Amino acid sequence: MLQQKTNRKGAAGAVLGILALLLGVVLLENLSALIPGLPGVLQPTSQLFTVLKKGAVYALVVVSMNLLNGFTGLFSLGQAGFMLLGAYTYAIFTVPMDAKDQVYYLYGGSAVKFSLVDLFEGIFGTSGAGGGIALIFAVLTGLVLAGLVAALFAALIGLPVLRLKSDYLAIATLGFAEIIRAIFQWQTLGPITNGANMIKGFPTFADFNIKNSSGQVVLRLSTMVPFLVAAVCIALVVLLIRSSYGRAFKAIRDDEVAAEAMGISLFKHKMLSFVISSFFAGVGGGLFAMYVANAQAMVFTSTMTYEIMLIMVIGGIGSISGSVIGTFLYVACSEWWLRFLDAETYIGSFKVPLLRSGFRMVVFSVVIMIVVLFFSKGIMGEKELSWAMVRGFFQKLRPGKKAAPAEKKED
Repeated sequence: MLQQKTNRKGAAGAVLGILALLLGVVLLENLSALIPGLPGVLQPTSQLFTVLKKGAVYALVVVSMNLLNGFTGLFSLGQAGFMLLGAYTYAIFTVPMDAKDQVYYLYGGSAVKFSLVDLFEGIFGTSGAGGGIALIFAVLTGLVLAGLVAALFAALIGLPVLRLKSDYLAIATLGFAEIIRAIFQWQTLGPITNGANMIKGFPTFADFNIKNSSGQVVLRLSTMVPFLVAAVCIALVVLLIRSSYGRAFKAIRDDEVAAEAMGISLFKHKMLSFVISSFFAGVGGGLFAMYVANAQAMVFTSTMTYEIMLIMVIGGIGSISGSVIGTFLYVACSEWWLRFLDAETYIGSFKVPLLRSGFRMVVFSVVIMIVVLFFSKGIMGEKELSWAMVRGFFQKLRPGKKAAPAEKKED
């Protein structure tokens, strides 16, 4: 009974935390409209909101990879392939019918003769609240389909490859990702995938901004949308890890022989972890397509998988909160904080050496090496962020504040 009350309190606290986070993001994005004259970094078009959107998308994908690699112990390198499947599924099914001829002009139109956007607009209407509800349902359905298609492919390839171990599994899943990327650029599939060309014209994060009758934005929600979807998906992953299935995943990671001796079906739980991880990677792929406003196979290379794996290592293999923290730090450093290193700088007539295009990634690589050397298990290791940890951190920062001595036990 006490455990159930504790779980309910933890769930209520998590929901309140997510709602507070979303409210904070909405206020931050609309702050410039509420308080004119704010610095450029707080403007809706600043690099800050680009980092927040990309960070939310990548956080979901990194957590999905951590579920497989960190909590189940399966070394997979197919994450970019599942993201590609999710991105294309979302894009293909949400491009409006009146835009398909323009998008697929090289192939005389699309072979997919319906659109989720038109389907829900026919149900709820196109104007006022009906248009907004139609957009929400179309996007949510497209993202769920993106995850389901990725999960279906994971189930199909999982039958042969999950019997492999370690490096062999990594090579097999990496090969799958590269094959999928090549197939989606195949001109024969052009009427569906648009060949090597990008698919665009589908709903993106910017479409969730609320506008008035003259077309001016009155409430910005474009940053809140990826945060909401990512937060819900990550919360579901956390619930899974805390369930009996999550404990089975960890047992397989720690010792397969012992786990099998305890009655855990290795193949069943490996397949479950692989399919669920791929589902959330597919949803992340759909979100990534919304972030970049297009879907193009050439973007989903093995380099993307290595980047996701690097973030997972930096945050901590086996830590959900570490994956999230590591993602935002990585994206902020690579996309924002170190960008000044790419610009040539002069002090009077003296040119500052080394500062030129590409130098940012050199410094970023050095920073990553330092982090890995001093945090061999990542920022969080296998620990999870908690309120007690946050309070302890700030107590250490307060000068003259010492921890209360432990009470002595009487004999």
